[in-house]
Amino acid sequence: MNSEQQYIDLFTSCREMICNHSAAPMNAVRDEAFENFCRLGFPSKKQEEYRYTDMQALFAPDYGLNLNRLAIPVDPYEAFRCDVPNLSTLLYFVVNDQPLLTASHTPHSTNGVVIDSLKDYCLKNPDFIGRYYSKIADFTADGVTALNTVLAQDGLLVYVPRGIIADKTVQVVNILRSDVDLMVNRRVLIVVEEGAAVKLLFCDHASDDRPFLATEVVEAFVGRNASLELYSLEETHYKNTRVSNVYISQQADSRVVHNVITLHNGMTRNTLRLAFKGEGAECSCNGCVIADKQQHVDNNTLIDHQTAHCTSRELYKYVLDDKSTGAFAGKVLVRQDAQKTVSEEVNQNICVTREARMFTQPMLEIYADDVKCSHGSTVGQLNEQALFYMRQRGISLREAQMMLQVAFVGEVIEKIELSPLRDRLRYLVDKRFRGELNKCEGCKLCK
Repeated sequence: MNSEQQYIDLFTSCREMICNHSAAPMNAVRDEAFENFCRLGFPSKKQEEYRYTDMQALFAPDYGLNLNRLAIPVDPYEAFRCDVPNLSTLLYFVVNDQPLLTASHTPHSTNGVVIDSLKDYCLKNPDFIGRYYSKIADFTADGVTALNTVLAQDGLLVYVPRGIIADKTVQVVNILRSDVDLMVNRRVLIVVEEGAAVKLLFCDHASDDRPFLATEVVEAFVGRNASLELYSLEETHYKNTRVSNVYISQQADSRVVHNVITLHNGMTRNTLRLAFKGEGAECSCNGCVIADKQQHVDNNTLIDHQTAHCTSRELYKYVLDDKSTGAFAGKVLVRQDAQKTVSEEVNQNICVTREARMFTQPMLEIYADDVKCSHGSTVGQLNEQALFYMRQRGISLREAQMMLQVAFVGEVIEKIELSPLRDRLRYLVDKRFRGELNKCEGCKLCK
């Protein structure tokens, strides 16, 4: 049996169950997505966008799925105490792929920001969800997005109406919880209307020592003169496989900050597809990866400049130890009408050992003649002269290596605009390089 066939058989036999536990706008595109998945299958390493990660192998194991939407015996609001000090957030939880938004647990919304499950909001306003759901997540071109669209039964909605400025950060904690090997399919829809602004922090954790496979599709619509800050932090474990596809559409004069931080993982593939739809928009996309043992992290980005006077900046940094592998493939596409584009793309990497491997492929594809674009990448080891200088002053080799690694990724951390989160990440990065367990004080989930 190939990797695709088990999912084809699953949907064929469980289609009614999947649809019964979902909502009309999600079901409306399910069959078309299934047809495309049957046609596309999982991406092959022969495809340029997936040449560094074997997607067939990631989806080959026989994972369980909670298609009947059985309740998970955990109350994260009581058990989970991880938080960023001094950062007052609106805290929400997604257990596996089920938003936990009961009346007793849902924090009060602020300034009209709507946080809801897609399924529940469809009962109130199905036309709104149908207007946005699966409109930019292209399941006709990507097999993983197609499969997620086939199997997703619910999702999280973040809706910021026109002119609303969220005065608190929305923090969403994704918790993987199961007594068996489990596959989850998360869906997130973000709509930030004209003149609105919101900051979102997504944290991924695994509470059980089981193999998990998590697919995630995020669609973000950022309106004219709107602002979205999207932070993603992964702290799972070596048995976890994460495949995340983020799609962002920006209108004129909008602003997007996207930061993805991978501190603990097993196999991770992050895809970003961002398109400028109006003039004067700008984005800052940054990534920080710390990996060791046999961990694998693959970040693939496409910034599509479809119109003039837009600005994009990318900075991704990796530190790879032991036998870990990293990959970065970033493409900036400047179309013919995108004059006056400004773009900068940088990928810098350190391989601490000779066994660590980094694959880097920054790309520019330009069809306009009045642009200012640059790209570059470096792969190297720790600076021997700096290590010698520090050791001459009584610093041990291990401590000197750790200090240089912390300083190296610090440039990405400093680009995080939420100062409490930035301070917290400095602490977590330091602990990560020291090899210390990153168990948050007061959290009962991981004990």
